[in-house]
Amino acid sequence: MNINEPFNQSPPVLGNQFEDDRVLRSYLRRVLPPEVLADIEPSLHEMGHLAGGELYRMQLADRLNEPVLTQWDPWGNRIDQIELSPLWQKAERLAAEHGVVAAAYEGKYGRFDRLYQFALVYLFHPSTDVYTCPLAMTDGATRTLLNSGNQELIDVAIPHLTSRDPAQFWTSGQWMTESTGGSDVGLSETIAKLNEKEEWLLYGRKWFTSAATSQMTLTLARPEGNPPGGKGLALFYLETQEENGQLQNIEVLRLKDKLGTRKVPTAELMLRGTTAVPVIGLNNGVRNIVPMLHLTRTWNSISAASFMRRGMALARSYAQKRVAFGAPLAEKPLHLDTLAWMQAETEAAFHLTFFLVELIGKDEAGVINEEEAHLLRLLTSLAKLTTGKQAVVVNSEVLEAFGGAGYVEDTGLPVLLRDSQVLPIWEGTTNVLSLDALRALGRSGEPLLALAKEVDRCVKTATDGRLKAAGDVADTAVAQATNWLQNNLSDRNALEAGARRFALTLGRALALGKLVEQAQWSLDVEQDGRPRAAACRFAQTAVNQIQVIDPADAAALADDL
Repeated sequence: MNINEPFNQSPPVLGNQFEDDRVLRSYLRRVLPPEVLADIEPSLHEMGHLAGGELYRMQLADRLNEPVLTQWDPWGNRIDQIELSPLWQKAERLAAEHGVVAAAYEGKYGRFDRLYQFALVYLFHPSTDVYTCPLAMTDGATRTLLNSGNQELIDVAIPHLTSRDPAQFWTSGQWMTESTGGSDVGLSETIAKLNEKEEWLLYGRKWFTSAATSQMTLTLARPEGNPPGGKGLALFYLETQEENGQLQNIEVLRLKDKLGTRKVPTAELMLRGTTAVPVIGLNNGVRNIVPMLHLTRTWNSISAASFMRRGMALARSYAQKRVAFGAPLAEKPLHLDTLAWMQAETEAAFHLTFFLVELIGKDEAGVINEEEAHLLRLLTSLAKLTTGKQAVVVNSEVLEAFGGAGYVEDTGLPVLLRDSQVLPIWEGTTNVLSLDALRALGRSGEPLLALAKEVDRCVKTATDGRLKAAGDVADTAVAQATNWLQNNLSDRNALEAGARRFALTLGRALALGKLVEQAQWSLDVEQDGRPRAAACRFAQTAVNQIQVIDPADAAALADDL
């Protein structure tokens, strides 16, 4: 090296993100019939090539571009036009062409349709600046409309929502959040009024509408005369634009200035007599939008696992390139130990989430059994809250693994952490979903029993001694969580206070069970010990989070605020 030239560190690089993903490829080999895997692999290879190549390079180049709202034209006319970033415009076309939504509805692989679709999502997500946000809502709207039986709306919207033609493809919004509350949507102030033509017109302010450029949306409003609360709300379908392209009695008040997901055009909207159509009756809107929430929460979980995988790919590449104190970071025992823990968390999130996807596929194909159906009702909340927390912790460590470069914006690294932070918040915070998980147990407790049986089934696949020991950790955690629940059934305050620790214990225990199952298969079939290492390492983390907490301490500390 010329002593007059400063040293420049070479950056991390990405290869084909399907070919380089041992975890994804091994999992698909285990769960898919060989003929299905052979049929879908070419498209996964293509998506992996895009994700690690053209899209990733474009993402780095597109870093400073954000949505731009123009409210007025030069002559004083209100236009409220939102211009999207170049990457988002490209991502919309690619999402349609590659069937990132459509693959779930084409019926080509039966109960494996969802696995194929979410493998595409997992590869597509981290290189597209969260274009998966409108895709998640599009998927959720599609399922909600199909479940509704409203044939008129199905005929109008579904061909667009599931199209592979970019010129025909629509995305959907999900307009629920108002300033009165995010999770407590029963406080919604949006009103639906009938006009003289027997059309429903919506009036009100939607405080947080992600992907505000979608062609349609599902939204909640209260028909005039309906009682307060969630049961008095109705679920409405509306198209956002008139035939001339102008917004349909919708004003865009502002775009939200957010910590992350800055490419997502999240807007505050005012509805001023926007024409809408009831989807299913004129009440119980919160209940009727549940199918959409279940799917968007699943997309959230996939996004978490995908972000973690992206962070690990970059961190491993850098560890091989960066020399410190005479050797590459990849040869430093402490750095290797840190990366190993991060990888174990990443693999746990992956297997927990894709097990949820397996159950959704079975449910939609009509081949789910009663026990699996009970587990599915619980797992949507558990997977989302567990993986959301994992993504923030792991990607915080990813930035730290780069030292100062991880804190510098033009490396493209800080956005990983900023965008990960939305995952524990969007579609229900950790606390809200923990309470949802308690409600999902019902009076019978059958979902919890189904989870315990699934963990035990996974553990019993282990013949390797180390995996048996890891499996015991999972079984013990579920048993202690079950005992905690039984001991606190009569104390509602204690149940609520411990709901987060209870839910995280169940989520992490099931993730460990799935790691053990995959690891034993990998040892037997692939002679690969790396999944065993992930299972054993994850078993050494805080899987069991059940604690006896004095509520007086919590009250005292809260009062200190």
